[in-house]
Amino acid sequence: MNNVRFFDYLEDARLGMLHIDPYKAGDTPFKGLVVSRHEIDYLRPLSFRAEPVRVETWVSELSPVRFTLEYEIRDDEALYVRARSVLVAYDVERSAPRRLTEDEFSYLRRFTPSL
Repeated sequence: MNNVRFFDYLEDARLGMLHIDPYKAGDTPFKGLVVSRHEIDYLRPLSFRAEPVRVETWVSELSPVRFTLEYEIRDDEALYVRARSVLVAYDVERSAPRRLTEDEFSYLRRFTPSL
């Protein structure tokens, strides 16, 4: 599998967690987030196959303006990728960083196992 495909998996997980899942629950999805950094460690090859893999995602750092998502792409047998993305709350109209709203901050806290 091409290494760029892993970033697609990470994006799908991030969009689900931050936009689609809150929308389905009747919450206002996040608005104005930008990715300021991606890191990825490729741990073992993943070949095209019919069996699914899963992307486990959680918040490892949380501050008033930014937060870090950690990811693992894995199945029941192996860990293929560890990755992290730093996201910054962003005001689209002002083209500038902003503070996370109280609702956004509370939502993210649900995904912080150790914070």
